[in-house]
Amino acid sequence: MKSIWRSRSMSSSSGNDTPSQTMYSAKSSDFSNLSSSSVSTFPSSNSTHRRKKNMSAAFLCCLGLEPDDQPNDLPSGASTASTNSDIKRFMKKKMSLQVISGNVKFTWDEILKATRCFSSDLKVGEGGCGVVYRGKLENGKEVAIKRAKKDIDDAQLTNESFQTEIATLQQINHMNLVGFYGYLIFEDEKVIVVEWVPNGNLRQHLDCKFGTVLGFSNRLDIIIDVAHAINYLHTYCEKPLIHRDIKSVNILLTSTLHGKVADFGLAKLASMDANNTIVQTIAKGTPGYIDPEYFRTNQLSSKSDVYSFGVVLVEVITGKRPVERTSKTTAVKWAIAEFYKGNAIDTLDPNLKPDEAISAAVRQIYELASHCLVIDRRKRPTMEECCRTLWNIRKTYNDMIKKETVDN
Repeated sequence: MKSIWRSRSMSSSSGNDTPSQTMYSAKSSDFSNLSSSSVSTFPSSNSTHRRKKNMSAAFLCCLGLEPDDQPNDLPSGASTASTNSDIKRFMKKKMSLQVISGNVKFTWDEILKATRCFSSDLKVGEGGCGVVYRGKLENGKEVAIKRAKKDIDDAQLTNESFQTEIATLQQINHMNLVGFYGYLIFEDEKVIVVEWVPNGNLRQHLDCKFGTVLGFSNRLDIIIDVAHAINYLHTYCEKPLIHRDIKSVNILLTSTLHGKVADFGLAKLASMDANNTIVQTIAKGTPGYIDPEYFRTNQLSSKSDVYSFGVVLVEVITGKRPVERTSKTTAVKWAIAEFYKGNAIDTLDPNLKPDEAISAAVRQIYELASHCLVIDRRKRPTMEECCRTLWNIRKTYNDMIKKETVDN
């Protein structure tokens, strides 16, 4: 990892709340089921065979067990109707299993207690492959606990998504990416434990779900946070990654309204130069955000994330969802068309009051978004270029705000 990002992460004001990324002895490369055959840097077939053979042992070692020590009576935690007696029964087992990440330690028993055996009352979200619960560990640490689904048709998809997310989380360390605490695998139970980000997601704030309007300055800060996070994945991560599902719901907000990108279940490994990598893979993502060229050709690249980021830029300005049932066109097509007509400010979220500084910033952001959203991916900017552009936009915006304050 390049030192500029390590120092930036360590200097974060929220650094004490972010888990250490020093994880288990098992590396992300141990997940040989990760779908990545089209990238040239993948292990040889002999190496892959050996890793598959040892995968079970590797998972057990991650939990501090020898392969022969695997318990046969681990709880499934399958029912949300479990009573307190179920928890007590599980606690009486006094299992010594622990996952350790930096100074964060927890047991499976503690996870069950933290979620009240995965009570529906603590459910905070659900995706295609998992359900997310809020929990508090015995040491007082609040966490988000993602439990893989077992009752869906495509079990292989769930397993791949789970393995992909672990492999990704193990190698990332950035202040604008959700931090990783650990994972547990018990029989058919798969659980990922990550940092709890307390302030909902970007989409909820754009919808004013918390009773307040997300200010323009906050929106500008958030999209810069997201740009840095994606650029880190593409450029500075130990093994470059393509997120593949950038969207407002996957942008979580801290108590100080800084953005953290989450949900790496669709992430894809790239070559050492992610900006010049093409990965042949079945198109996956979210309608409205997915790169149309990727959808048409099944050719994934880092520029697919750039396209999705362009959609988020439009979403942040307009407040509109990319696809709305009541509209005959997408928000992106409508907004960019208005921008080209010279009517950019008319697309501004009606919850915001435009002024000279906002009007100038909106035009500049649309200029960037229009480049992110071109059909030919080769003409899209890199995320590093997006970062530089947005920093300049924010500087100009802040300078204009200061000038307006002085003039008044």
